[in-house]
Order: sequence, then structure tokens, then C-alpha cells
Amino acid sequence: MFQKIRTTHVGSLPRPEALLKANNMRAAGEISDAELEETLKGAVDAVVKKQQDIGIDIVNDGEYGHITSGAVDYGAWWNYSFSRLGGLTLTDEDRWAKDDVIRSTPGHIRLTTFKDRRDRRKFEAAYTDPDNGVLMGRNRVPNPAFTGPVTYVGQELVQRDIRLLKEAMAKYGIETGFMAAISPGAAARLDDNYYHDEDALLDAVADAMHEEYKAITDAGLIVQLDAPDFAEAWDQINPEPTLEDYRAWLQKRVNAANRALQGIDPEMVRLHICWGSWHGPHTTDIPFADIVDLCLQVHAKYFSFESESPRHQHEWKLWKEVTLPEHNVIVPGFISHSTNVVEHPDLIADHIVRFAEVVGPERVIASSDCGLGGRLHEQIAWAKLESLVEGAKRATERLNA
Repeated sequence: MFQKIRTTHVGSLPRPEALLKANNMRAAGEISDAELEETLKGAVDAVVKKQQDIGIDIVNDGEYGHITSGAVDYGAWWNYSFSRLGGLTLTDEDRWAKDDVIRSTPGHIRLTTFKDRRDRRKFEAAYTDPDNGVLMGRNRVPNPAFTGPVTYVGQELVQRDIRLLKEAMAKYGIETGFMAAISPGAAARLDDNYYHDEDALLDAVADAMHEEYKAITDAGLIVQLDAPDFAEAWDQINPEPTLEDYRAWLQKRVNAANRALQGIDPEMVRLHICWGSWHGPHTTDIPFADIVDLCLQVHAKYFSFESESPRHQHEWKLWKEVTLPEHNVIVPGFISHSTNVVEHPDLIADHIVRFAEVVGPERVIASSDCGLGGRLHEQIAWAKLESLVEGAKRATERLNA
């Protein structure tokens, strides 16, 4: 008999209005850094307590520290890195408005723009219909470019985030926490006007991000590498590449992740893979089976991935064929960020049990598909997490019966 199916989530949680307002006021020079941090401290304390009250076992700060890195409302999971990496220069270009035609050739993969993604082109009428329910509008986003040597300049910010999370965990007697950080490959998805060399840029970003990963793990927190570039990028390549070319491209990102993790205990590392969190069609997603072996090369104990999405729910069966290395624990998603429907606890329990029966219940942690903050109304997001905890409880009872 094992103790229980533990629960966690991917990172981003509903964003408090007070924190968003304070961040905007700081950007306008209306309040000081100290006043912003005081608001942030209260928000982190509250979100940690909320997770504990619901019954989440492995908690985080909701990624609230990333919100205060100049990344409100448009992808804090990625844009927070703009204030953590040196060597970047902001341009006047709006990232979401870029419509460059960027084409890959055999043996040479290049990522195209958001507007030129294959699913975006395939469903162009849906994306341009304001009443269709597809997530469309985003605030104008400055588009940085690498214009000098990449360095890590976020030491004070990451230490602030660590301190606030650990203070809240200590206050409420919580033992295990995690903090999300962007993967080297995802951080490097900007125009390169300095290195003009893919390998050199990946190495430089990996070395810079190593400082953030090490700071997090040295503090006793699990670092989660957010690596949607592993899977999401497939849709961002025009025309569709060969699987051989894509795997070669992905191998470089895997190598960069491991370079960034050098000297860090894999027991303190979680890798998160998803196919993109926006509310839109995902018919061009690469099958998980085509890349799972490469993903498992990353020096991480915990392996987080989408499994509740209707495009990937069937892929639980691949674990009947793929041998999970002895040191790995899987962290599948059992609640979706891309639908307002709140999953029933019995459905969640069913899905947990089928994974547990394949890899063993002690090697399954129940999670979300992706971040919930900025994707769902706060009432819906928290209801999903409550359902996740209840589903894990029911699965535990069934597995121990």
C-alpha cells in the first residue's frame, strides 16, 4: 500500500487584481519598488495558503513574481525572462503583429511568426472572427532581440521570489515547493542579432539560465523548466518539417537544458512539456510518441506533460510501450487550462488510475495540463484544482482497495 497520489499544478495561478494594479502603478512611477514588493508579498502569502487549503501538496508562488517582471497579461511564463537576461534590446515591433514569411528548408529549421503558425493559417477564419471564442487579442508586446553577450542579471529578482515563497511555506508548515523557470530553448526564441549561430546562442542562454536554476534549487525548491519549445515549436515551422529534422533540432534544445542543469541534482528538477496554452485549435500537434524519448534525456526526476487535452488524452497508452526510467516520476495533467468545463473528480480518478496501473501509483503526481492564470476565470481555475485534489483522493482509495 502506498500513501497517496500527490497533487501539484504547472505554475501560473489566477492573478490578483491588486497585484496587477500595483505592477502597472510601479511601471508608471506611481509607487516604489518597496511598495510593489509589499503587495507581492501579500499576494504570494495568500496564494500559498489557498493551495494549502485546497489540499495541493506541491505548491508554488503562482508565478506572481514573474508578473512583476514587466510581463503582465501577455505570457509572463516567457516574458519575465526579458528582465532576467542581459544582452537583450527591446524593439518597437509588436511580436503578435509580426507577419514575416519565414520558411524552413530540409536540414535547416527556422521558427516562423505567431500569425504564420500552421494551425493559425488553417483556421484563419476562426482566428479573425471576434465572436468565435478563440483566444485572439493580446496587448501589444515589445519584441526583444539579442544584441550582445547573454548574461544573467536577475539575481535580485529571483532571490526575492525565492524568499517570499519560502517565507509563506514556512508560515504555513509546507515542506515541498517549486518554482518555474524558462527553458534555454524557449528563452532563445528571439531574433539573434549578435551570435548569428544557433549553437552559440543556445549555449550562452543555457549558461545564463543555469544561475536561476541553481539559485532555486540551492534554496531547497524544485525548479520546473518550462519547455513548450520541445513540442509547441512543431506547429511553428513552415512547411511541416521531416521528423528527422525536427528531432535533430530538438536534440539541441535537450542538450542545452542539460548544459544549464550541470551540477544540479535531478531530484530537484521538473521538466514541463506542452503544446501551447492558447485557446485555439491544435490539430497540427506533434505526437508525443515521436519525441518522448528525447524528452526523457533531460536530467530531471519529474516529467510534467499534457494529458487531459482532447488532443493528447489518448496518449496515456504510450507508457505501455515506453519504459519509464527508474529515477523518473510522471506528472500528467488531469485538468485542462483550455476549457471552462470543470472536470468531474471521478473522471480525474479514472485517468489517474490508468496511468498508475501502467507505471505504478508511487510514480504518478496529479497536475494540470498547463498554467491556469490568465487562461481561466479565477473561480473556474480554483474549482478545477479542488476537483483535482478530490479526484486524486478517490484514485488513492481505489488503488489502495
